[in-house]
Amino acid sequence: MSERSHGPGVLGRLGRVGLAAIFIRSGLEVAREPGQRVAKVEAMGVPQAELLTRLNGAGMAAAGTTLALGIRPRESALVLLALLIPTTLVGHQFWNEEGPARKQQEIHALKNLGLAGGLLAVAAADS
Repeated sequence: MSERSHGPGVLGRLGRVGLAAIFIRSGLEVAREPGQRVAKVEAMGVPQAELLTRLNGAGMAAAGTTLALGIRPRESALVLLALLIPTTLVGHQFWNEEGPARKQQEIHALKNLGLAGGLLAVAAADS
């Protein structure tokens, strides 16, 4: 029986890059142009909604980049998880929707739940 090597291996590294891609892409987009997201944050009574929305996007892009590069992957995954929670709760309130909009928002919320699971797997693997 061979001893298992330390580190994620090729599959783990490819998995981190794939998982990080959405955070880098959407994070950069939100940091540059937060758009309608700001109104959703303002509706919750959050002060400085635009600044916080942009910072959330920038944080996702930065932590996604470090995750993809394998720089402190556990911490990167945990930061992304922390940023993903408010993003999901503010942005995908399917329980407040009806009809096709409800289904669409529910799918987005479940997608984010899947991303959260992947981030937890990375954090557990690199602990």
